[in-house]
Amino acid sequence: MSYGMPAFKVSGRTVAGFAAFAHHLSFLPHSGSVLSAIEDDVAGYQTTKGSLHFSVDKPLPVTLVKKLITTRMRELESP
Repeated sequence: MSYGMPAFKVSGRTVAGFAAFAHHLSFLPHSGSVLSAIEDDVAGYQTTKGSLHFSVDKPLPVTLVKKLITTRMRELESP
């Protein structure tokens, strides 16, 4: 759990989180730079600096989830 929401951690550091709201779901990379780093890939989604919103009936494509996680992991591995 991170900020009261389910989250995945690697070596104690948060990689990704999820949240459900009345009108959308959110993917939370727990970084202010992940979404801007893959701006073209998330262009069709509503975003904030730290969240990607998507519809309950249309899950995120697996390829996009992999890219989000890979981007965050690279960020965590950087010195």
